[in-house]
Amino acid sequence: MGSKLEGDVYYPSEEVINQANVKNYDDLYKRSIEDREGFWAEQAEELDWYKKWDKVLDDSNKPFYKWYTGGKTNIIQNAIDRHLRTWRRNKLALIWEGEPGDVATYSYHALNREVSKFSNVLKSMGVQKGDIVTIYMPQIPELVIAMLACAKIGAAHSVVYGGFSVEALAERIEDAKSRVLVTADGGYRRGKPTQLKSIANDAMKRSPNIEVCICVKRTGEECYMENDRDFWYHDLMGLPIASANCETEQTDAEDMLFILYTSGTTGRPKGQVHTHGGYSVYTSTTHRMVFDIKDEDRWWCAADPGWITGHSYIVYAPLINGSTVMMYEGAPNHPYPSRWWQMVEKYGITILYTSPTAIRGLMRFGDAWPKRHDISSLRLLGSVGEPINPEAWKWYHKIIGNEKCPIMDTWWQTETGGFMITPLPVTPLKPGSATKPFFGNEVGVVNDEGKEAKAGEEGKLVIKNPWPGMARTILNDEERYVNTYWKNYEKQGWYEAGDSARIDKDGYIWVIGRIDDVIKVSGYRLGTAEIESALVSHASVSEAAAIALPHELKGNAIHTFVILKAGETESKELAEDLRNHVASEMGPIAKPETVKFVDGLPKTRSGKIMRRVLKARALGQDEGDLSTLEE
Repeated sequence: MGSKLEGDVYYPSEEVINQANVKNYDDLYKRSIEDREGFWAEQAEELDWYKKWDKVLDDSNKPFYKWYTGGKTNIIQNAIDRHLRTWRRNKLALIWEGEPGDVATYSYHALNREVSKFSNVLKSMGVQKGDIVTIYMPQIPELVIAMLACAKIGAAHSVVYGGFSVEALAERIEDAKSRVLVTADGGYRRGKPTQLKSIANDAMKRSPNIEVCICVKRTGEECYMENDRDFWYHDLMGLPIASANCETEQTDAEDMLFILYTSGTTGRPKGQVHTHGGYSVYTSTTHRMVFDIKDEDRWWCAADPGWITGHSYIVYAPLINGSTVMMYEGAPNHPYPSRWWQMVEKYGITILYTSPTAIRGLMRFGDAWPKRHDISSLRLLGSVGEPINPEAWKWYHKIIGNEKCPIMDTWWQTETGGFMITPLPVTPLKPGSATKPFFGNEVGVVNDEGKEAKAGEEGKLVIKNPWPGMARTILNDEERYVNTYWKNYEKQGWYEAGDSARIDKDGYIWVIGRIDDVIKVSGYRLGTAEIESALVSHASVSEAAAIALPHELKGNAIHTFVILKAGETESKELAEDLRNHVASEMGPIAKPETVKFVDGLPKTRSGKIMRRVLKARALGQDEGDLSTLEE
């Protein structure tokens, strides 16, 4: 039996409840708040340590919190080394499919061999503990191997998403002071090879720091290789220096594991610093509990390792938990909109974790594509990246989950390292709500003065406590770290997420969107996500974006951009119908001034709509930094 629907709440089936790792959210949540340090000590006991910590939480220098101080560990000790001593040694760690259809698989034993060899290659190139290696690659196994190899020798990695521009890559190399760059000649996207090495070459001209560039041959396209600087990955891995024996470096719990840059709408990118100890504990705990991980699961997080979702939930947490990880190189609808469903069937995927943008994009092609495939192996679904609109949630639940798979709609950020607000499989679900805080976290919705908003009232989302997965600082800029996240609620010691949200009468949290994605019309605050959801709930609409443009009377007016479903035709009548539809869904105040039909929307490569770009275009202004824009 699937989940029961009562009103707009989906209740999990008996089967889901009976097999859940955590059967009672409320009791464990209460305990995790009353004894936060005890709870996080217990979770840390699930992992191996070279030396146990002296103190779970050191809050002597707020907001620069430290976790598991005095502990000695290395994320690789838990993601690979400990599995080699058990039956998991021969378990599949990674299944990879390239866009052209090529396949590679690695057991934990084989993954360890490749990681050890590349660790030795990096050492031979002078990489030392504490160095930052920049990685700029497509979604291929060598990207994961490079990340793990850096961690193994105590170097930090800075992964730059393989679709970023020359400027974005050069800026990040410069900030991290990287001597070594790992890249590839290209990757495949919608049937075409991308030109990564030529972008890397241009970036290296601007970043004289780079002394060594290691390049994976993926597409075989012609590319310029500079003598004494550029080396082919396969050549190096065939040399005696690439020994398959490499000792894992013991690191301090607070040693840097990686930096990952976040782009705001303004200012230079912020290099978020994550560390070995707390991040290992937090990501593996959230993954294990929220997605109810079993040994027989085949886990597919359909993100890119270049984003935090990929770091935490493709690479690190699933490997720590001994999972079999699926990874795919290309576009979800190439060559046909059934590509994902074909892979779910082919590999027996049991858990799929993806973004609302991908779900809406595939929903646009209708139900026939997923229905051609046997996707009954799926037992849980997940959503990440932005609030999922109820319409897409229901389609995902009904068509992909066959009404039996609970949807884990997770809210978190690059800065948080892992899920902060999320259901568990046993949680009753409300489509569009991220539900309740994860264990150990107290979450509030407050006004500018820090007063709690009333039930249903919108305010700023804050986290009232430190947690192990948190970014420790911004690389080379402690002041910016304090000012961006802690300054406004310094007295209370709260972390400000930069999102607006509301909490309903049942304590369910509804994230509305970035604070700069809220439109004020005649004094009313309307979330762009809510307007877009209203549009997408119309039978003709596949995707939508809403922005505010100045208006003489209202202060701002709502302007919308709409992608129609396949087979629908744009017309003045349909535009008027859509305006009235939003008004009837949300009230007359939300009626858009205009509805413009478009073929595509500007999005970041993680799938978030870049509303500021739409706004700049509409106002004829400079579009600003487009380095995060999808091709």
